[in-house]
Amino acid sequence: MNVNSMPYRTIWLKENDDAIVQIIDQRNLPHEFNIEDVADAATMSIAIEDMHVRGAGLIGAAAGFGMYLACLEASQTIDFQKSLKSSYEQLKSTRPTAVNLVWALDRQMNAIEQAESIEAKIRISLETAKAIADEDVAFCQRIGLHGLEIIREISKAKPGQPINILTHCNAGWLAFVDHGSATAPIYAAHDSGIPVHVYVDETRPRNQGARLTAWELAQHGVPHTIIADNVGGHLMQHAMVDLVITGTDRTAVSGDVANKIGTYLKALAAQDNDVPFYVALPSSTFDWEIRDGVAEIPIEQRGDEEVKYAQGLCDNKLTRVLLTPPESPASNFAFDVTPARLVTGLITERGTCAANEIAIRQLFPEK
Repeated sequence: MNVNSMPYRTIWLKENDDAIVQIIDQRNLPHEFNIEDVADAATMSIAIEDMHVRGAGLIGAAAGFGMYLACLEASQTIDFQKSLKSSYEQLKSTRPTAVNLVWALDRQMNAIEQAESIEAKIRISLETAKAIADEDVAFCQRIGLHGLEIIREISKAKPGQPINILTHCNAGWLAFVDHGSATAPIYAAHDSGIPVHVYVDETRPRNQGARLTAWELAQHGVPHTIIADNVGGHLMQHAMVDLVITGTDRTAVSGDVANKIGTYLKALAAQDNDVPFYVALPSSTFDWEIRDGVAEIPIEQRGDEEVKYAQGLCDNKLTRVLLTPPESPASNFAFDVTPARLVTGLITERGTCAANEIAIRQLFPEK
């Protein structure tokens, strides 16, 4: 993706210094674009937990690079394996819902264990971290092409008119290494000349839609409108939405989808108004062990300050303001689960399938 006409990924090695991983710190977007240096696994853990980086694919890539930094650190200790295991557990504890985290950590540990010397372990951990990031980019590109066909079919019934797509949260470039999942078909359609317009849910409490998705779309020149979270149902009732596309942080093999809190309500509104509801995801976001997403997917609960406070620009300064009575408690469930029966289809790097175990395993028979 381009930022002010400069190409960026969300995570990369610092030029001329392979001991430093650089990330886009998303906390102050869209008002400040900051690049952060990460030199150790503990700092990467903080970056993941405190959401300097966030989103399923990027969490996985950050975990992969975190394990590479952990190898560098462990090489300077008297017990390489103990140090590495400690970093693994620290990184693993950061975000419980996103399955890409553990997937990337386990992939790194399995790769590192295949090497014998410390030098070889460092080398293979770097190769694996790069592979995780590169695969994320390639898979999101393919998701874009498969999703493009869905948008193209809808456009045939509306020749010359914009296709109105509703999104929730940010499943864009900033949530992955590049392209995004839910946004990849949108970018592909826009770039191919299909007129699209995106309704961007603000996505309280952290406002990832209003802050991040809207900023991304503006950078790419995609027409869009920010809406309050509760507007989506009204738009669907009045035939103002042709398609809903969201991302997911963990999808059960049954097709149940865990995504940013509020996704379930969008799916209910879509079903009630016969609006197609698609979920875009790379295969690394499937949890092949879980079948009952509502009962089994762990739902992260974050601090109440995210609900009670909001951050924005005031007099050219970033300002944090209290929205609520200071003594009132708040609850902050970060995700909800949308049952498979509400999902029209899953858009993956291998194609689109129904949200059920038979269809998913047909697309991924090796699983």
